[in-house]
Parts: sequence; structure tokens; C-alpha cells
Amino acid sequence: MSVLVYVENAEGKFKKSIFEAVSYAKAIADQLNTSLTAVSIGNVAQDELQKLGNYGAAKILNVNQDALKSFINQAYASVIAEAAEKIAASVVVLSNSFSGKGLAPRIAVKLNAGLVDGAISLPELNDGKFIVKKTAFSNKAFAYVELHADKKVISLTPNSYKIVEAGGQAAIEDFAATVKPTDLTALIKDIVRATDKVSLPDAELVVSAGRGLKGPENWAMVEELANLLGAATACSKPVSDADWRPHSEHVGQTGIAISPNLYIAIGISGAIQHLAGVSSSKVIVVINKDPEAPFFKVADYGIVGDAFEIVPKLIEELKSFKANN
Repeated sequence: MSVLVYVENAEGKFKKSIFEAVSYAKAIADQLNTSLTAVSIGNVAQDELQKLGNYGAAKILNVNQDALKSFINQAYASVIAEAAEKIAASVVVLSNSFSGKGLAPRIAVKLNAGLVDGAISLPELNDGKFIVKKTAFSNKAFAYVELHADKKVISLTPNSYKIVEAGGQAAIEDFAATVKPTDLTALIKDIVRATDKVSLPDAELVVSAGRGLKGPENWAMVEELANLLGAATACSKPVSDADWRPHSEHVGQTGIAISPNLYIAIGISGAIQHLAGVSSSKVIVVINKDPEAPFFKVADYGIVGDAFEIVPKLIEELKSFKANN
């Protein structure tokens, strides 16, 4: 019995959410009095792989095969399942990222395992029970899922578990996984990443705006505020539908669900579909000139005022603060 964590890389590098997943998996391994093994797929340098040992991985299965250089959901799920069987893993952990959302159910089926997607805390192990807390009903409620299967698959929501440095080193072992032709029927030709921006699912700070900005030409102040804070930028659905901003920035029920430490909403009314994607944020700040905007009901801090007056003042205050510190 052991714990396996899949460590997804982006162009050979691990993001913050992966170190969260490794820390989370290590904590589960400690609960079960067992060891943690990581499986990496793709071309990742040895020094980058060694970073995983600092967060609790005792061993790393390194899969670096030509057929797996690009992400292929079915093939990657098969490899991860094979790695889990190799080490007799009772628990498989992965980040609930874009790829993780597709991988987790496939892995669960291959292993005949119980599945919890979008976990937000460590399992409760009481009287032989294995219970995992997750978000439900578009982040409007919590569910406590009891897993009865011998094997479990858990995908962890980014920003829901802290990074814990264990200070250890990991042994790296090459793993020649079986790649079936049937797993390679769908190929991804290209993945375009916004390398100059903070990834929304990983972001701890997010600055978002809606139709209250009146047009795409007014987004410069939103981007300036985000740059000063080191935050990611986001938008509401009507904004992306109008092509003011790219669809990759759309947060909400039909977009990306996020859980940053700070979410600043500018000129967004706060319809229930938008709230479904951001309600897991630790702190919500709302700027809106309509005092009856629904967003104020869930906000931790609210500013009633014109965004075109408030945001420039915030920018100036931040610039002054940074200049004096």
C-alpha cells in the first residue's frame, strides 16, 4: 500500500498547484503510514524533478517517451494507472487542473477506484472510513464523500491546500510505460500557453472586470492594477462573449472555477452563474456603482462607486506604497 501523485508539468516546469498536490499527497501518505511516489510524464530536467523531494516525494517514476511528449488524455491516464499498479498504490492524487479534470475519472475507471474530484481538505479517517470534503452545486455547498473502494482517486482543487516543505530528497527511476496504439488515436497538435501571465487556476490574486467597464478599450487600468498586485486577470461571461477579453479569462459556472486568496471584482453585478465560479475565494472585494448589486451580499469588502474613479485611485495608492517600501 502506498500513495501516488501525478505531477503535471508545463513546458518542463512544475507550477505551484503541483507542489500543493505533492504536499497534500504526502499528508495522506503520513495518515496511512506509508510512502509517497510521484509519476512525471514528459521531458522534465533532473533538477526540476528533484524539487519534488522537498515536498515529500520519496521516489519519482520518470516517464520520458517520444509518444508521450504531448498531453494525450487517454494515454496519460493509462500510464498513471500502470504506475499505480506497479507500486500497489491505494490512493492516487492529482491536481484538479484542466487536464486533471479529464484524467481523474479515466484513472478511476482503469483502477476500479472510488473518485472525489475537487477535494479541498485532507481525508477524514475515522473507524475505518475514508471521507473527503469537496465543493458541490457549483461551489455553493460542500459535500462529504465516503469512499468504500480499496483504491481511491482524488483531484485537489488548486489553492485549497498549503505547500509544505519536507526537506527530503527523492530517488528518480526511469519508468518505461506501456503505450497502446489505441491510446494514441486522438493527438493534440499544439498547446498555446500564455507564458507572460499568471495562470488563473493557480493564481492567488485575481483582478476581474465586467460590463461596467463599457468596452475593451478601458481594460488598461484593470491590467495595470493586476500587474501591480502580481495578479491574474479575469472577466465575466458577457465580456468574453462580446470578445472584449479572451474566453480563457472567463470565470464562472460555464468558465473557469477559481479559489484565489483575493478576488477583486470590478463592474460585475454578481449573477449566480458568475458567483458559482468564484465563491471559493478566500476574500472577495467588490467595486460597483450600484449599491443593490448582488455581489455585495457575498463580498467581504465592498466599494460603492464608479470604477473609473476608484480603480485609478487604487493604482496610485499601490504605486505610492511600493515606492515607499
